[in-house]
Amino acid sequence: MSDGTTEATEAEAAKAEAPGTAATTPDGTNGTVGTPGAPGAPGTEQAKPTPTLLLTRSPGPAELDPDRARRRRRTLEITLGIAVPLLLLLWWQLAVQQKWIDSRIYPAPQTILEDGWKRLVDGKLWPDIWATLKRVVPGFLLGSLAGYVVGLLTGSIPLVRAALEPMLDALYVVPKLALLPIFLLIFGLGETPQIMLVAVTVFFLIWIQTMAAVLAVPEGYREAATVFGASQWQMYRHILIPASLPPVVVGLRLASGMAVLVIVASEGLASPNNDGLGYLIFNAKNIFDQKAMYVGIITVAVVGVLFSELVRLIGRLLTPWAPDRRGPGGS
Repeated sequence: MSDGTTEATEAEAAKAEAPGTAATTPDGTNGTVGTPGAPGAPGTEQAKPTPTLLLTRSPGPAELDPDRARRRRRTLEITLGIAVPLLLLLWWQLAVQQKWIDSRIYPAPQTILEDGWKRLVDGKLWPDIWATLKRVVPGFLLGSLAGYVVGLLTGSIPLVRAALEPMLDALYVVPKLALLPIFLLIFGLGETPQIMLVAVTVFFLIWIQTMAAVLAVPEGYREAATVFGASQWQMYRHILIPASLPPVVVGLRLASGMAVLVIVASEGLASPNNDGLGYLIFNAKNIFDQKAMYVGIITVAVVGVLFSELVRLIGRLLTPWAPDRRGPGGS
């Protein structure tokens, strides 16, 4: 009995000495023995709460007036697009005048512009421009149409893709200029080999872009059309063609540049009537007429830009639902 009483007394004493526990005070009441430094303990102060930091953000000019900010951004982009080429031309002109570069190889821009303007006024440049366009445009249209149709079929019908894709992949990697002798043997001398060369070049670019666009159409679109009982033609008309056209328009712009590039090289190798911008450039190089050569190069650049912009505008008319993205600063 004495041992049990002693253990109970020691337990009560230990409980009374534990910090933050209830203990009997000398006056017979229960109190709380606080831990020094703890919140709420006798003889200590509570820590002050840390003030909350509020982050505020004022709207910027682009948010206050989006239209004005967009116009300013577009004006800046146009200014930079014009200023950079002009600065390069000014540096070129200065380099020729200061004899930093040989004017026999690099004529001054002023001299090139004067020669080009004279050729335009005299009517010597227009026949070459027309000869190039009458080869590029038909080849571009033929290659685009064929590439789009084959792309739709290979993208939507697995068996057609399995049958044609390996062969077309193998032909795609063949340099297109290497096909020119074959076209000359098949079609003979004339405009047809040039047109077919452009058509084949454009065909592969549009085929790949169209097939990829059709394969990227979400499966949910197809399933929804199937649930509503859409026929095969309705599937193409309302699902596949609208979904694939915006990426195809991008491919058409790329193909337009490649078409101009290929026809210039082809005319330099085998122009049927000794005309065209390609013939002008290569012939001027052979007779060391550097001014005419640079006039041809600049004319090709202008024709290529105008052709690409025309394709973009037509693409906007065909796909009004697609965003117009010209690049990182598209408008």
